[in-house]
Amino acid sequence: MNHARRRFLCLAATAAVLPAVSRTALAQAYPVRPVRMMVGYAAGAAPDIVARLVGQWLTERLGRQFLIEDRPGAAGNPAAETVVRAQPDGHTLLYCTTANTINVALYDKLNFVFTRDIAPVAGVVRVPNLISVSPSLPISTVAELVAYAKRNPGKLNYGASSGGAVFLTGALFKMMAGVNIVHVPYSNQMQAVTDLLADQMQVSFDAMPTTIEFARAGKLRPLAVTTAARSPALPDVPTVAEFVPSYEASSWHGVGAPSRTPAAIVEKLNHEINAGLVDPKMAARMADLGGVPMVMTPVEFGKFVADETEKWGKVVRFAGAKAE
Repeated sequence: MNHARRRFLCLAATAAVLPAVSRTALAQAYPVRPVRMMVGYAAGAAPDIVARLVGQWLTERLGRQFLIEDRPGAAGNPAAETVVRAQPDGHTLLYCTTANTINVALYDKLNFVFTRDIAPVAGVVRVPNLISVSPSLPISTVAELVAYAKRNPGKLNYGASSGGAVFLTGALFKMMAGVNIVHVPYSNQMQAVTDLLADQMQVSFDAMPTTIEFARAGKLRPLAVTTAARSPALPDVPTVAEFVPSYEASSWHGVGAPSRTPAAIVEKLNHEINAGLVDPKMAARMADLGGVPMVMTPVEFGKFVADETEKWGKVVRFAGAKAE
């Protein structure tokens, strides 16, 4: 086990350090003012959508405003660095995503170490990505997409931040299907969606919450979900693996805090977030977006993130991907 992984797991396992009285007092007092939750994406992107559900739930449960602050760009690194540099008192949180674990290997020089400087608080949701196309294309299935791309190499494109989860989802599809679909770099993922809706892009590999409503409205044509099983949110849409054997990819969200945040506050947040994930109304909304709740302890979420960091590091190195 490498040093960064050990450090991250240690951050998740510090709950027993404080005396019981001190832990209780901290938990009872928190929060004492509004809480900022930093999201490294633009309004309307999947993390923003789900973070607002979590923020509203925590606001109602804890009696203080949980304010969602979008800091798009650079694959979420500015949002993460804001939290790393914040006071470790639970009043500045990071809405983590798959991108944070990818960035560990993707960026050579960051001003922080994610697995050292961000403490795991709670998992939130795991969602499929949705492969969809502009309705102007004569394509209705993944098989037709592959055939079209092979007949027209380099003529189709998709937009994504370089090295991010959407980019790697598309790169994996290109590799396994043996097609040439051009990646167009975007710093703002929602601008890529806007261009797709305007028919300036042809293909999307976005997380399902970002594009599902456009698919339902007929503004995009859904072809397949990227998870191993079909999604109850779009039960008639097949998986990519039904056409490209063994293909699988998904995105996840969670909550982190500055590394020295008291364990009592981490525990309280974890308890309240997990309560929201099993609340019927909130769970139904997440299911409608295609998500599966990730009910975990801080230690379990820490192990999950450490495993994801290791997995995506291998993919980034294999692909030779670098941040642009």
